[in-house]
Amino acid sequence: MTEPFFGNFDLASLSLWLFWVFFALLIFYIQRENMREGYPLQDDDGKLSANQGLFPVPDDKTFNLPHGRGSVTVPSDQNAERPNLPMAKTAAGNGFPFEPTGNPMLDGVGPASWVARRDVPELDGHGHPKIVPMSARQSFHVSAGRDPRGLPVMAGDNEVVGTISDMWIDEPEQLIRYLEVDLINEGGKRLIPMTVARVHKSHVKVRLIFAKHFPGVPQHASLRQVTLLEEDKIMGYYGGGMLYASEARQAPLLG
Repeated sequence: MTEPFFGNFDLASLSLWLFWVFFALLIFYIQRENMREGYPLQDDDGKLSANQGLFPVPDDKTFNLPHGRGSVTVPSDQNAERPNLPMAKTAAGNGFPFEPTGNPMLDGVGPASWVARRDVPELDGHGHPKIVPMSARQSFHVSAGRDPRGLPVMAGDNEVVGTISDMWIDEPEQLIRYLEVDLINEGGKRLIPMTVARVHKSHVKVRLIFAKHFPGVPQHASLRQVTLLEEDKIMGYYGGGMLYASEARQAPLLG
């Protein structure tokens, strides 16, 4: 009789070891793919951190974008933070908070921060801009709730700054994303995120910023579309007003 090839070989042990090797490689791969944004690590001064961790940064991967928008490569310098932000340390050691050195709402720091996204509009599945004015889409109308068009806009200091002239809709989602306000004294038009506006019977209230801040709201270049970068700046400006609109909002609250 001859011994079979696997007569003295533990196939169960081999299967177990193959599983552990596969599992370790899977963890290694997933962790590297998870490092396509935010890496390599930097310290508070923007320099490379001394401790980069056990896993190396993954190789660049190029994604071809639809609708003729070219390609994007990650990780890349495109993911780097905006340089020379107007902020300064409040203490010498790492981990302490930073404070703005200029106008934080315009400089885009702290809660007013924005990301340097692509300066192109978001597209739907057919390659058309998703967010457009309702006045440009005759098939849309207000079917429920109160139509805010024509109502005055009241800022956080209860001053009237203008009148709602249009609504910007997310056409595929059928949602109102922005209200368009026509500022008084020929101040031009600005967008108000729908999530920060409260529509009342007689007016629209925007509590986050005051009347003096509305002319500083970042403008959108086109009358028929808004880009990803413009959206981020607009959102950041209103978000920053929650803290920076007045010094009283920056003081601690005691319950």
